[in-house]
Amino acid sequence: MAPYLAIDYPYKSRPSTLLSSLFMSTLNMAAKTLVSVASNLKLERSEKWRPGDHLRFMVMLMAWVTVWVLRVLMDHFPCVMTFFPNYLLLGRLSSVGSSSLALPAPSSSSTALSTSATFFDLLLRDDFDGPSAQALSRALTHILALLNNIPATSRKYQFAMAMADKIMDGNFRDGHAELIQVNRTALSSAFERTLSLLSQSIQQPHASDDSGAWTSRVLRALPLGSYISSCVKGLNYCLRTVIQTVRKGSLALQLDKRQQLSGGVVYEGADDVVAEKLAQELLWITNKLRAYGAVDEAMMQWSFASALASLAFSANPRVQGYIVKISAILIGDLVGNKVEVSTEVKFRLLVLWIPLFCYANNGLSYPFLTSFEKIEVERAMDEAISTLPPMDQEVILINWLQDFTMCASDWPNLQVSYDRWCGGTRLLAQ
Repeated sequence: MAPYLAIDYPYKSRPSTLLSSLFMSTLNMAAKTLVSVASNLKLERSEKWRPGDHLRFMVMLMAWVTVWVLRVLMDHFPCVMTFFPNYLLLGRLSSVGSSSLALPAPSSSSTALSTSATFFDLLLRDDFDGPSAQALSRALTHILALLNNIPATSRKYQFAMAMADKIMDGNFRDGHAELIQVNRTALSSAFERTLSLLSQSIQQPHASDDSGAWTSRVLRALPLGSYISSCVKGLNYCLRTVIQTVRKGSLALQLDKRQQLSGGVVYEGADDVVAEKLAQELLWITNKLRAYGAVDEAMMQWSFASALASLAFSANPRVQGYIVKISAILIGDLVGNKVEVSTEVKFRLLVLWIPLFCYANNGLSYPFLTSFEKIEVERAMDEAISTLPPMDQEVILINWLQDFTMCASDWPNLQVSYDRWCGGTRLLAQ
């Protein structure tokens, strides 16, 4: 009987993998039920069956009938269920794709991926048309999304980054336009996602000054009110600083406890460590977009990142340094024949990020830009401003002059651009 029940029986049309799996699982269940019934009857040695024995016997008969029905389907209708694996895979892939964009919790994503892997194996065995660029795009997008979730201290972080590098380098070496577009699309999506996460990570609730506005006005109305108001404001600032420090310390203790309980793997909260990690990833994605000829995607998204531009002023100096580095790279690529972007993107890039150059730490504690890089970025800003309409130049240069005169930094010095704009305005006025 065994040769006839074997799955390797020579079929003219091989049955579907799902049908074979159902047949084997039902066969195993029927065999276990038969053994259970036989062993119980042998041990009890009773002439009269109990109700449980009747029920167990009926289940055994139903299982063997089901085995017989599945065997008939395998012999005479081998392709009756071939559509099932494809349908199941498409459903799982759509759920994985949507969950990757929504950045789910690690437990839910791992469960979805382990389940979808089974269906992917089924699809490869059943009349599949072959691999496509869509599959590579999904795989690369998934790995780049995982990088945002894996802690930088985990040994799997470099592994995932190396996997993404390997896929992108392979696509680029192949030379096909469709495969190169896979790199650009996946990196553009990763840039947008990481940019949003970075903005959320450095956004911290600050105490509003509106609640103390009326008290400051009352204090200023008193004799020596200005002096008292400034003292109260300084004391309030000191108290807020102490409270924030204590909160960060308690958060670090909680993270250490969670790390010990979870075996060394923990997904940190929105603190400076996570913000610095995301900023490093954003810089890495920016360089990859430049390498694959898609830096215009980063420029467009960076020019609309007004929320991050305002939050960067109060960010941690190391995080701020990475943001300055990214801004300097993108503005430096505006000139020459490297990339072509619209006038609106140029204007928004300059008007958004030049103020950060003025007020940022400028590499005093964490040198992200060398003296040569600062000169090159300054030259690129001057050249980019000269290509804009006079009205746009006026907005950028007036804002720069106000920021430059109010900050302690001497970079960037756009006096040459300001003088050129003044000279061009005089010529237009005549």
